[in-house]
Amino acid sequence: MRPTAQAAVALGGGHGLHASLSALRLLHDDLTLDQVTAVVTVADNGGSSGRLRGEFGVLPPGDLRMALAALCGSDEWGRTWADVVQHRFAGDGDMRGHVIGNLLIVGLWERFGDHVRALDWVGRLLGAQGRVLPMALTPMDITAEVRGLDPDQPEATCTVRGQVEVAGTEGRIVSVALDPPDPAGCAEAVTAIRDADWVVLGPGSWFTSVIPHLMVPTLRDALEHTSARLVVVLNLEPHAGETHGYALHEHLGALYEHAPGLQIHTVIADRRSVSDPGALVAAVSSSGGRLVVTDLAALDELGRPLARHEPELLASAYRSVFEAGDEA
Repeated sequence: MRPTAQAAVALGGGHGLHASLSALRLLHDDLTLDQVTAVVTVADNGGSSGRLRGEFGVLPPGDLRMALAALCGSDEWGRTWADVVQHRFAGDGDMRGHVIGNLLIVGLWERFGDHVRALDWVGRLLGAQGRVLPMALTPMDITAEVRGLDPDQPEATCTVRGQVEVAGTEGRIVSVALDPPDPAGCAEAVTAIRDADWVVLGPGSWFTSVIPHLMVPTLRDALEHTSARLVVVLNLEPHAGETHGYALHEHLGALYEHAPGLQIHTVIADRRSVSDPGALVAAVSSSGGRLVVTDLAALDELGRPLARHEPELLASAYRSVFEAGDEA
């Protein structure tokens, strides 16, 4: 029997969102889902995205490009365009390091003067099986309060600015914020969240790709009040710097510190990543949600787990959650 849930929204950025969208696209292909929408963090200040942002004053296009590539179809057209938009120039000149998809997106932003319309056109060109939206329409920076950077005052905190800098900090992140604070969320993203049947948060860089969505007031309000059921996908391992030393249950705690009104339906965790089952079960139960523990990691040629989610395994986990709905 086909489940009643037909629309899913995934929030995040970078490789984590790419994996989640790749999994959701598989569910779109098998008709489990009619609609998939990505809502993407737009605070990157590094690489090709950072250079284009600095030169043109636009949103950083890189995570948006990755989301569009993840939604490309599995036919020849989709595979070809996914490869093309992800192609990074080599050489020694000014174009070195730039990505074709980033340039295409920025070019259409200049052509149309409308972020959402331009992304929709890129999606049509790629044959994307879903829609990609920015979380906000204003370029912004992530700042973090970080503890432990001063060896003489290990409990003191200081402010670290910039997504790249926050992601690579050697201290322990206490909280994150956006600058400018309280940016206006993308209206189409807010609508998608409110109209969805399922909303997926994570996996991904917790403080620079996942939690920033909770810092946009209209998005946070939509997430706290949507009738959609919220699924949180935990990472396979702590990220060096950003969440070094964080246990899985502490990832959930960080979400609630930034958005205490979240109502979590399901938390999905990788079997090999659960080092403290009791603490994780307690954290999920306190949220009123339920825990699904399964195999999610991609494997290398020797069968050893890699630090990235396998889309087919993640799709299977999503399917089981969506089909179960509110059943215990």
